[in-house]
Amino acid sequence: MKRLDGKVAIITGGNAGIGEAVARAFVREGAAVTLTGRRKEELDRVARDLEQAGGRVLAVAGSVTDETHARETVSHTLRRFGRLDCLVNNAGIGAFGKKLHETDDATWDQLIDVNLTGVFRFTRAAISDMIAGGGGSIINVSSIASLVGIPYGAAYAATKGALDALTRALAAEYAEQNIRCNVVNPGLVDTPMATSLLQDRERAAQVLGEYLLRRPGRPEEIAHMLVYLASDEATWVTGATFAIDGGRTIR
Repeated sequence: MKRLDGKVAIITGGNAGIGEAVARAFVREGAAVTLTGRRKEELDRVARDLEQAGGRVLAVAGSVTDETHARETVSHTLRRFGRLDCLVNNAGIGAFGKKLHETDDATWDQLIDVNLTGVFRFTRAAISDMIAGGGGSIINVSSIASLVGIPYGAAYAATKGALDALTRALAAEYAEQNIRCNVVNPGLVDTPMATSLLQDRERAAQVLGEYLLRRPGRPEEIAHMLVYLASDEATWVTGATFAIDGGRTIR
C-alpha cells in the first residue's frame, strides 16, 4: 500500500519548482491531485506527465489572488474526486535586492496578496469541506526567511513570518475537527525563483557558505517532508515548523 492511497490533495503553485516536485511525489504515493498555477502551459505539461505515469490529476489554471479561483478549485476537486484530504499552500513569489526603505507599496502589497492572503483564500475555501470529510492536513510552504534575518528581503520575510503564525493559529482553531496544520520552511532550493542567484557564482558561493551542507536543496528533498505530513504517519503532528535547509538556521 502506498503512503497516500485514497487521499486527494490540492497543490497551489503546482506548475514548477517545489510545487511540481510535491505533485509528483504525491501521485507516486497514490494520491489524486488538483494542481493550480498562473501559467497554464506549464500546468498542463505537469498534468500530462503525471497522467501518463498513471496519476489521477486535475489542472485548474488561475491565481491565488482570485477568490473565485480558490472556491472553484475546491468545487472542481470535489466533483472530480469526491473528497478533499490535503491542501498544500505552496504558491508564492519573492522580491529581493532592496532594503525596506527602498521597497515600494506595490511590491509590499503584491507580496502580501500572494504569499499570505492567497493562503487565507484557499484555506477558507477548503476548510468547510475538510471538516465535512472528517478532517485533513493543511501544509503551508514558508521559508527560512521567517526564522533568520536575511537582508534585502524584509517584505518577503514579513509575509513568511506571518504565514508561520497563521499556521499555528489554524492548528489551534481546527484541532477539534481533526484538521492538522503544519509549516515547512525551506532554505535555498534550486527552483526557478532561485535561478538568478545560483547563476551568479560569486553571490551563490557567499550565500551557500552559510549552509552546513554547502549546496542548495533539491525540490524533491522538500517534497519528501510534505508526503509525510499529508500521510497518516503524521496524525499526531500539528502546529509544527520544519526547517529543511541544509543546516542554515543553526549557524
